[in-house]
Amino acid sequence: MFMKTTVKRSTVYFDPDLYRALKIKAAKSDRSLSALINQAVQYSLAEDAEDLAAFTERNHEPNLDFEKVLNDLKSLGKI
Repeated sequence: MFMKTTVKRSTVYFDPDLYRALKIKAAKSDRSLSALINQAVQYSLAEDAEDLAAFTERNHEPNLDFEKVLNDLKSLGKI
């Protein structure tokens, strides 16, 4: 089955300094704001997917007790 891909519109509010930097980067790279933002979101989602995969892979590892770790570091003179 063929699915048609459509572009979705959204309104995003930027800090003025970030917006200015984004506009400059878009102009210097000869790309649109939308292209830069789409790429940044794709990178962010890909990083989230990698994090989730790492969490799943390490799910079998035992949890460390935070207080024990702190006490161990203190006894070793590291904190």
